[in-house]
Amino acid sequence: MSLTRSLNTVEVRLLGALMEKEQATPDHYPLTVNALISACNQKTNREPVTAYTETELVEALESLRADVLAWRSEGARVERWEHRLDRRWHLKPASKAVMTLLMLRGPQTPGELKSRSERLHTFESVAQVEAVLAELAQGGDDALVEEQPRQPGQRETRWMHRVGTEEVQALYERPAPAAGAPPAGSPDPPPSSGLSSGPETAAHGTARLEALETAVEELREELTALRRRLGDLE
Repeated sequence: MSLTRSLNTVEVRLLGALMEKEQATPDHYPLTVNALISACNQKTNREPVTAYTETELVEALESLRADVLAWRSEGARVERWEHRLDRRWHLKPASKAVMTLLMLRGPQTPGELKSRSERLHTFESVAQVEAVLAELAQGGDDALVEEQPRQPGQRETRWMHRVGTEEVQALYERPAPAAGAPPAGSPDPPPSSGLSSGPETAAHGTARLEALETAVEELREELTALRRRLGDLE
């Protein structure tokens, strides 16, 4: 595989969004610039949440096109974009799903990758995710991922992608929050209701929240697609 060059933060987000939508909503792929703005800046399943402008994204798309990492569809009434990473990075469905999540959400444990990959690819076990990560970590300087040192208070190590610039890597290399600790800047927790708040309950609540966020995002994408079809008819 060939990395060609290190990608900046906008390029990483763009390629991650293109890969995600290709796998999760193939009927809406390739993506228009407007759809890419929404995909890059959506407030769920992204870390960090961004507010990129159309100018920033178009400039990044043209830079990616120069390196044949993204491509503009020819002949379409509305300009659409697609990524060209499958051959460049030798991606298979499983490895594409892993890279997509790492590029959109930063360093994650194999367990987190498995639970968050349902819309992209089905992993039967955490061991399958670990096998994909081990394969992506091969290749020396061209390795696409690397394992981070285990942080104090963490039971599992996290993995991060290696396709970004030093600025991108520095963004991801901040210490992970201790297990069970709320993210920095989050509001104080509500008073206890007396209900169980053990690991199983917390994990269930997190899973339900992510499922709701995913459902809302799917509805938003369907609405965008419907508006696009109506515009074509007009």
